[in-house]
Amino acid sequence: MFRITQYMQELKNPTPLGPKRQPPGPVVIWNLIRRCNLACKHCYSISADHDFPGELSTAEVYGVMDDLKAFGVPVLILSGGEPLLRPDIYDISLRAKRMGFYVGLSSNGTLIDGSNIDRIAEMGYDYVGVSIDGLEETHDRFRRMQGAYDASLRAMRLCRDKGIKIGMRFTLTQDNAHELPALLRLMDDEGIDKFYLSHLNYAGRGNINRKDDVVLQTTRRAMDLLFDTCWDYVSRGVAKEFVTGNNDADGVYLLFWARERFPQLVDHLRAKLAQWGGNSSGVNIANIDNLGNVHPDTFWWHYSLGNVKQRPFSEIWRDTSDPLMAGLKRLPRRIEGRCGECRYFDVCGGNTRVRAHQLTGNPWAEDPACYLTDEEIGASGARERLAVSPYSRRAART
Repeated sequence: MFRITQYMQELKNPTPLGPKRQPPGPVVIWNLIRRCNLACKHCYSISADHDFPGELSTAEVYGVMDDLKAFGVPVLILSGGEPLLRPDIYDISLRAKRMGFYVGLSSNGTLIDGSNIDRIAEMGYDYVGVSIDGLEETHDRFRRMQGAYDASLRAMRLCRDKGIKIGMRFTLTQDNAHELPALLRLMDDEGIDKFYLSHLNYAGRGNINRKDDVVLQTTRRAMDLLFDTCWDYVSRGVAKEFVTGNNDADGVYLLFWARERFPQLVDHLRAKLAQWGGNSSGVNIANIDNLGNVHPDTFWWHYSLGNVKQRPFSEIWRDTSDPLMAGLKRLPRRIEGRCGECRYFDVCGGNTRVRAHQLTGNPWAEDPACYLTDEEIGASGARERLAVSPYSRRAART
């Protein structure tokens, strides 16, 4: 995750470069249930509205939570499927809060209404994220349910009115990029606390639909708008949070944005961004799926590192006998192609490895979704770039 607001604050009020902070354990995104009342176009878990056998019992969830706490995990993001369909979601949430975790709820929002908003507020969630993938017609088409937009907007308003920190989560694709300005206005009009832009990743239905990924120039325009909007809030002292996910080239592109506006602060910003270091899948980000399988992040569901029913998460996460985990934890990672040549590798860390793996079978190949040019990153341009064909699900060369 790239925290835009944090680095915009550095441009407004620079702070000394201190020692790099090492989190005690990874943030764990936990898909407690695969069942969902929707079948969204870009869903990485390919959820459906029926029960899936073999999911962790309440007792098993509690046992894993105890191990996560002892291991130093600071954050649990409770997700699905739709987590509110799990009958024990409130018991799990309350226990997690009492154990001292930062607890987020990741929901499609359609099941949050007047019948349960008080119960949700009682849980004390630190954050509730609701997916909005465009204005009404676009969102309902993405979510494949008429009325989903109205229900999700209602959910955000209910959470806001109860004083819950609420975020809007938007997955950028070729079909909805043109509605980003309207969604940013909606965020402001509705008093939403946080905006999370997710670049389309190649997993689950996102993999099936990767031919719909936005072209690189569209991505750049979207990031320009997001940076400009965030800076406007920061410069006015308005508390809004902007983050992106699944494309760590965003950190490098922020440097380019800042170079045109604050050239005297570029070296300072570069140092701060290098300390962040880019992609942290398999290091500071972890995923546990509904069956207990552990993955480097939520988009690696096709690759299991082990199962918490057989081994504790803490043991699985430290085990670098797995070649993928060994490579992800290596500093610096050994990445091939133009990513390996990039002069900003210390900022990006080689970007999101799952896209390269999905397209080539090689997790260390260049990331095809980097939207920076060879000239900008200092790559030789001697080889053709790996890309996604708009006409095929197979890897293409452009």
